[in-house]
Amino acid sequence: MEHYILSDGFKVPKIGFGTDKMKGADGVRRMEMALNNGYRLLDTAFNYENEGTVGRAIRNSSVPRDQITIASKLPGRHHAYQAALDTIEESVLRTGLDYIDLYLIHWPNPKQEKYLEAWQALIDAQKTGLVRSIGVSNFLPEHIDRLEKETGVLPVINQIELHPYFNQAEQRAYNASKGIVTQAWSPLGRDNASTKEDIILEIADKYGKSPAQVVLRWDVQQNILPIPKSTHAGRQAENLAVFDFELTTDEIEKINRISRPDGRNKGQNPAEYEEF
Repeated sequence: MEHYILSDGFKVPKIGFGTDKMKGADGVRRMEMALNNGYRLLDTAFNYENEGTVGRAIRNSSVPRDQITIASKLPGRHHAYQAALDTIEESVLRTGLDYIDLYLIHWPNPKQEKYLEAWQALIDAQKTGLVRSIGVSNFLPEHIDRLEKETGVLPVINQIELHPYFNQAEQRAYNASKGIVTQAWSPLGRDNASTKEDIILEIADKYGKSPAQVVLRWDVQQNILPIPKSTHAGRQAENLAVFDFELTTDEIEKINRISRPDGRNKGQNPAEYEEF
């Protein structure tokens, strides 16, 4: 596994594992499988209601805790400062672990005008050791600019919807200018639709790789951290096996041409969309 070094010095894997909808004993088994397959970053959220599942999988695993990165996210209904602090602590307690490595604000919910309070809570939770690194999810440049102006602290990661149909070139450029790593949720597109595109199938055939591997390699070569999700051992392993080939500049550009302005999966524009 290769790694990115975040602006706070913390090292994170270049590919993570999404856990949404994985719950209970079966969820534990799927996550243990992912750890056995080589994943070292598990992405969850308070609203996924499976932080306990993630924690159990880690405690069951033979992989040392300090080699695993756990990421979780603060829901919109708890953006008020004290509520945010309480929720971060509850997230840690749910995992049954001593700390969470990376904690994000899930959505800015700009109409509520409380994401700045939430950010201050993350800053203070980091100071007390509840979390190691802090970031955001689905934040636009205008939201991040405000965080920087009001607190002087920038997020280390911005997790956004990003896939070949919506490559977020402008947002990625902004993130990079601020030293923020771009993380991709839904990296293969809705229902893995991008893996059926002719150009991706053509490139996959050239390298003897799966279409999903081509898309994930496209991410990595553009300094994007994807978090694909799979419950199947074979596909979990396959999604990690992208460090033994390299796309050409022309191939990357051809995939980028698939992107379109209305490429969001569900039209969730962070300037308007709210999640509680």
